[in-house]
Amino acid sequence: MLSKRVTLLLVTAITPLLWGTTYLVTTELLPPHRPLLAALLRSLPAGLLLVAITRTLPRGSWWWRSLVLGTLNIGAFNALLFVGAYRLPGGVAATVGAIQPLLVALLSTGLLSQRLSLRTVLAAIAGVFGVGLLVLRANAHLDTWGVVAALGGAVVMAFGVVLSKRWSTPAPLLAVTGWQLVAGGVVLLPVTFLVEGAPPAFTAQNLAGYAYLTLIGSAVAYALWFRGIRALSPTDVTFLGLLSPVMATTLGWLVLDQHLALAQGVGALIVLTALISAQVRRKPKPIAPAPVLVPAAERC
Repeated sequence: MLSKRVTLLLVTAITPLLWGTTYLVTTELLPPHRPLLAALLRSLPAGLLLVAITRTLPRGSWWWRSLVLGTLNIGAFNALLFVGAYRLPGGVAATVGAIQPLLVALLSTGLLSQRLSLRTVLAAIAGVFGVGLLVLRANAHLDTWGVVAALGGAVVMAFGVVLSKRWSTPAPLLAVTGWQLVAGGVVLLPVTFLVEGAPPAFTAQNLAGYAYLTLIGSAVAYALWFRGIRALSPTDVTFLGLLSPVMATTLGWLVLDQHLALAQGVGALIVLTALISAQVRRKPKPIAPAPVLVPAAERC
């Protein structure tokens, strides 16, 4: 039988796999050039739905904590993510974002007093290298503000993950997830209308795409993600995020008939190796029993 920890990791891994479908859904079902609208409609409706289901509102300090976490994990993260995606080739943005496990490991050392091991650092570096092989293209160009935005997205999400672990609450998981989604959506609301204007008329195809992102890509995915953060180390959870570009690349090959090169296969193998290496736990060395001291009188 699988251990409880392995089961939790496998269930939590569903989230980055679902997030890896976002590129396909966005390009095939959503209206073009509306990234902030997509971020808004995948967060605010999902949050309102979860709050309505749980009928639980924040109490005390959780009003401002929900705002902080929602801004970091959802609002600011999505805004910076889409700015980076617009100004950079997708491969560059994904590679910069892959630094997140290393950032979470460093923040966990300071905020959660967790030990930073050499294996974790090496696995994080290997993960960035693997994602680079998987998604980077030879003609990729760098845009300074795009790189800053992509890096900023990784930083705010890293802080959000670590603070989600540090700030514990007995409130229902779905309620806490809903609070953060609502807060992130409220932050995105004015930015979306200022930058992109009023939304266009939606087709049935657009509505199907938004419904998928709202219900599956946010309500279900974020609930599983925050459940993993509650039960596991933030570093372990964040390493699972490396599965997202693997899933996106696989879907591009299967559904969009995109060509895969040998380097991409090697990159995927490196990502999976880094992910597994980061999750393996060393067994503690057995402590040798203390020698029994026999009084001299008894030895005679």
